[in-house]
Amino acid sequence: MVVDDERNLVNLLRGYLEREGFEVHEAFDGPSALERARSLDPDVVVLDWMLPGLDGAEVLRELRRFSEAYVIMLTARAEEVDKIVGLSAGADDYLTKPFSPGELVARIRAMLRRPRGGVHDGAEEQPPLVFGGLNIDSARREVRMDGREVSLTALEFDLLLALASRPGVVFNRAQLLERVWNDRYLGSDHAVDVHVANLRKKLEEDPVQPRYVQTVRGVGYRFARE
Repeated sequence: MVVDDERNLVNLLRGYLEREGFEVHEAFDGPSALERARSLDPDVVVLDWMLPGLDGAEVLRELRRFSEAYVIMLTARAEEVDKIVGLSAGADDYLTKPFSPGELVARIRAMLRRPRGGVHDGAEEQPPLVFGGLNIDSARREVRMDGREVSLTALEFDLLLALASRPGVVFNRAQLLERVWNDRYLGSDHAVDVHVANLRKKLEEDPVQPRYVQTVRGVGYRFARE
């Protein structure tokens, strides 16, 4: 699904994507984008930042309540803070206008090469990981803290599972991008930091002094051994 109020751009992207064999749907404002996403359940959403009705960041936050679609943000805003906001809201990738439609198609293909949750093959055969009150069920893709379900995005769950599957092992950002994002993400490794911060807010009693997802200065992150 392509969401942009520039109809010429939407028509251009539709042509490129349909030639590559994709089924393409369109929306031109925030509210209709959410309505169509609920009814269509798209695999990928190409989402413009500046939209009438609701802006792209608001659409993305609401979309993440009911959809695990891959989301590529499109924007003319190149500032680092805007990229951080988009990634924090749950975007998988980010393209700044002007961009090559061919590059967009390549990124979409890279995303779809490995489905959501692919970080843990054979997850249905694995028992839940339990660390005190924290329970990570890879088969059901559920996380509970002291019996209470913790709502995570697909990327946050995959990131947590990658770390918790090997407690004490330190992963640098490049390794986490490879394990969690695979070759779906072609941007800055700063995306790892953003999603770790989001994960800590939901998981840790004190995100500043995390119990589970710990920073190893100058290297990366690890899941703490009990």
